[in-house]
Amino acid sequence: MLHLWRVPSPAVPAAVARMALDRRHLRASGAAFWKLLGTGDGRTFTPRDADPHHWAVLTTWDDDAGALAFERSPAVRAWDRLAAERLRVEMVPVASRGRWSGREPFGDPVPTRAAASGGGAGIASITRARIRLGRGRSFWGAVPPVSTDLHAVPGLRLAVGIGEAPMGLQGTFSLWDDAASLRDFAHGRAAHRDVVERTARERWYAEELFARFAVRSLEGTHRGVSP
Repeated sequence: MLHLWRVPSPAVPAAVARMALDRRHLRASGAAFWKLLGTGDGRTFTPRDADPHHWAVLTTWDDDAGALAFERSPAVRAWDRLAAERLRVEMVPVASRGRWSGREPFGDPVPTRAAASGGGAGIASITRARIRLGRGRSFWGAVPPVSTDLHAVPGLRLAVGIGEAPMGLQGTFSLWDDAASLRDFAHGRAAHRDVVERTARERWYAEELFARFAVRSLEGTHRGVSP
């Protein structure tokens, strides 16, 4: 599950503080995996992308009861008090490979035809990478063409840069109309194919993860729009 909040300018310092304060709440929440995330537009994956008005919490749960209880948790209530807008995305893993902080947060799901299609609510994708020391300049130079192309792909509904830190720990969260649109970007676009090839050749990442999800429900808005 991903919660994405927009906070007004006067609440930005309190939002920054929540990134530290909520660690204890999330540790006690029962979530199988959780991350507090800053966001950005993902166009360069450098600090100049950072968006201090949007913050996210990613959680995974062993059952629906835990996820439902989290909606009443101190962390969610505190963010809701700060926020002017919230988007909540409930997802089921369809495919996942790689690790995040040494873990496999979405397990090892076995894709099914029904889940892979995404149904009426669409498909979501999460990528996350830890950049190797000394590889940053090469990686950041390769990002802008891919980001520009991403926003031109038919079927993209939302794309947000996410990360645990302004530099070195970068990722993306995206929503798509269907699996075909996501596959077109991942495998059919020259800019992305070039980066995939360079990733293996230049060994940019010390750790990486790619996951795809069927979206179960979308609640709320992002920048005034329901994606």
